[in-house]
Amino acid sequence: MGPKKWCLVITVLAVGVAGCAPFLRPPGVAPMRYRDAIFENVTTTSDVIYGSAVDQQGQTVSLTLDIYEPTGDSVTRRPAVVWVHGGSFASGSKTSPELIDQSVTLAKKGYVNASIEYRLSTGGCSAAAATTSCVTAIQHAMHDAQAAVRFLRANATLYGIDEERIAIGGTSAGAITALNVAFNTEDVGESGNPGYSSFVRAAVSLSGAKILGTANSGEAAIHMFHGTSDGLVPYAWATSTLNEAKAAGVHAYLTTWPNAGHVPYVEHRSEILDQTANFLFWELDLTHAAR
Repeated sequence: MGPKKWCLVITVLAVGVAGCAPFLRPPGVAPMRYRDAIFENVTTTSDVIYGSAVDQQGQTVSLTLDIYEPTGDSVTRRPAVVWVHGGSFASGSKTSPELIDQSVTLAKKGYVNASIEYRLSTGGCSAAAATTSCVTAIQHAMHDAQAAVRFLRANATLYGIDEERIAIGGTSAGAITALNVAFNTEDVGESGNPGYSSFVRAAVSLSGAKILGTANSGEAAIHMFHGTSDGLVPYAWATSTLNEAKAAGVHAYLTTWPNAGHVPYVEHRSEILDQTANFLFWELDLTHAAR
């Protein structure tokens, strides 16, 4: 029996959510905050500076993010998600269409979302050749994303964020970064906002895998989406990440798309949005979040 069918049985029997988080729609009368869209409009605050750091050219650059939050919301302690774009660590931006779509979708459910820029490398990365510049770019992206998490905690009151309920997600290079943040809970405090934790409770990966760090008990739950024919981030990397996380006792899930390539967001949009919302609801314990 596959995980989705098994989780349907779990739902009927009401015996818990262990092993089923992405596949279990939270029960309750609609409209329900964090599960359903309860806001019509989303307020966007663009180009907020969350830190600064030195790039590979030796230049100090400002790091910026865009905030997406429900318009007119009166709740002051809301779950938050940091979103990280793809682009082989050489290109891309915080306005990547799938990140905007996910940010707006979750904001209408009551989340605060932050889509970030991070330091890039002109050479980028490929699975075939990990150059020194590539490795540095991967490290820089992780440190910058950690700084963004710390920024949300440092400014939790300003943005109405529950600092105990912060997650991270991304696409391709951004997914790699999200998983690296999930499994590197003790960072060096680079890029800004020292004195605050960069710990996240959950991470969502679209066509990514963990590159840095080692999975340890008590770290973030992860949910990955990956195609078996991905030519940029091999599917085997995703299964390796899954197995390592599970071996450490971490809640870990993988939705596999047979014969799908790299970042098939449009083809699987509804599945990604639904499973992401379910996963975050359970792993951030939103049953007990402020309403």
